[in-house]
This record gives sequence, C-alpha cells and structure tokens, in this order.
Amino acid sequence: MALGKNKRLTKGKKGSKKKHVDPFLKKEWYRLVAPSIFSVKDCGKTIITKTQGTKIASDGLKGRVYEFSLADLNKNEAFAYRKIKLC
Repeated sequence: MALGKNKRLTKGKKGSKKKHVDPFLKKEWYRLVAPSIFSVKDCGKTIITKTQGTKIASDGLKGRVYEFSLADLNKNEAFAYRKIKLC
C-alpha cells in the first residue's frame, strides 16, 4: 500500500440501505364525476400522487380515460353489455 492513501475514506458504509417508504403515503384520492346525462354522478375514485413543488396533482388526471358499464351509470341492467369511455 502506498504511503498517504487511506482506503477507508473512499468506500461507503458497509450494509447501508435506503429506508423503505410506503408509496401510498404520497398519494391522494380523487372522486370521478360523470356528466349530467347519466343518472349516477359519483362513478368512482382514482389515486394520484400529491402536489409536490411545481408538479400539480390535478395535472396528473388530465388525459386519463376511464371505462364504465352503461348499466352502472344509468342504473339499468338492460345495457350491461355496453361500455362507455369517459375522459
């Protein structure tokens, strides 16, 4: 070993690990509301990462497409075979 070198300073601590953080602590629930032409207004919930810095949580909802059964939106089981996509 060369004179003046200290190998222990360049190495990290042995066995150091990152703390495990629950990903759901950084999430928020948002209600999905159907348009007024359907009899059911509250059609579901979705999860979004909370607002942090310049990244706004509601921007994460834009562009998402949700698929629902027409029977669930109109409370009529006769239309159970039809699917509606809401943006």
